[in-house]
Amino acid sequence: MKRIAIFASGSGSNAENIATYFAEKEGIDLVLILTNNPSAFVLERAKIWAIPSFVFSKKDLNLTTIVIDKLKEYNANIVILAGFLLKIPSSLINAYPNRIVNIHPALLPNYGGKGMYGMNVHRAVVANKQKESGISIHYVNEVYDEGNIIFQAKCSLSSDDSPEDVAAKVQALEYAHYPRIIESII
Repeated sequence: MKRIAIFASGSGSNAENIATYFAEKEGIDLVLILTNNPSAFVLERAKIWAIPSFVFSKKDLNLTTIVIDKLKEYNANIVILAGFLLKIPSSLINAYPNRIVNIHPALLPNYGGKGMYGMNVHRAVVANKQKESGISIHYVNEVYDEGNIIFQAKCSLSSDDSPEDVAAKVQALEYAHYPRIIESII
């Protein structure tokens, strides 16, 4: 039995997409939603899906074993980041080696690193007049967005695309590919 825990910091649309995808899959359970943001809408989505949730602080994540203990309590054996904005500490990476997966809204290694998330990425892509963007699904290591890449998908951009247009194109790729790639690696 594969038991997935999802970390999210915001609305949780990717978490909901993953939950929907795995709802009918045998042998794969979404067992816990974790967030560092007590007002994140992902908590409402967790209630709708009847998935237990856990709110923790940055201090809890970095200076205690509370988060790892909660993952173990739910027997999570893979961790998925879906719009989670905090850096994953070495203690969690060591507890789940090659079992923490993230999705990044750009074609890494471009537009990665600290501060490069969400609309920050899409604004940079447009400002640099890129002809394409996309997603990178990768394992998490100690450095932002530098873990081994598992999968990438591209979308074409036009010179008329706004950052919001790029965001919509990239989000469509996220929804189409992230659950499927998660399934393929577990």
